[in-house]
Amino acid sequence: MGYSLWNNRIVLDKEVIIDREDRGYQFGDGVYEVIKVYDGIVFTLNEHLERFYTSAEKIKLMIPYKKDKLLMLLRELVHKNNLGTGHIYLQITRGSGSRQHHFPHTIKPVLVANVKENSRPLANFENGVKATILEDIRWLRCDIKTLNLLGPVLAKQEAYEKGCYEAILHRNGVVTEGASSNVHGILDGVLYTHQVDNMILNGITRNVLLACAKEIGLPVKEQAFTLEQLTTMTEVIITSTTSEITPVIEIDGHVVGTGKPGEWTRKLQQQFNAKISVLVRS
Repeated sequence: MGYSLWNNRIVLDKEVIIDREDRGYQFGDGVYEVIKVYDGIVFTLNEHLERFYTSAEKIKLMIPYKKDKLLMLLRELVHKNNLGTGHIYLQITRGSGSRQHHFPHTIKPVLVANVKENSRPLANFENGVKATILEDIRWLRCDIKTLNLLGPVLAKQEAYEKGCYEAILHRNGVVTEGASSNVHGILDGVLYTHQVDNMILNGITRNVLLACAKEIGLPVKEQAFTLEQLTTMTEVIITSTTSEITPVIEIDGHVVGTGKPGEWTRKLQQQFNAKISVLVRS
């Protein structure tokens, strides 16, 4: 049997009980994180927890545990489940109370985390993936990693029905991000990525990518680019915790570059892999 973190205790999965009046279930009133684990070692845990607490603060949800305590519990959860390579799913809701839109006066947050074993999608890294372009219909606080994911779910479903791995989203012709990733383009030896604001989630893997770019001498411009500019990019990359650094080789039938992962993408992947190697050796 597997184990889950339930508030401040690690229990058997079957012991976790979620009330039907939980505001996460009824309103999507909560925030979450997905954190990668390589060979039993948690990757960028501090960065994910920092964003977790920041997202919670932005929706006026007080997490009743200090970061150090939660960090310790998550590492214990990985060890208890004997997790090799996979991820942690962590979420907190405002808790259970009579159904009303404003916050109930007396309510306790409910925190849950579980783990899942899954291998790295190496074929995607090597061969690249296809994407489609869709209008970004989400709310205007994409900087908060909220449980409200219906917009991304619908976009991801349409991409799936088109035989694509990801949906690249835009607002009035300006590329924002993917349905479940950040989007980056490379042109003339410069990496372009949307600036950090309320239109995108400041991805943890996005930040690792920017660090990798600096380390290999690839200049970065954090500025939004248009759909028209996207078609001129010689390399397109999506990043996320589970997708890592994945090359996009085709967008709605338009071949990106040579139709194969580009030279800069390969260098970025190599630098990312080097960081993982350092992590698991330490």
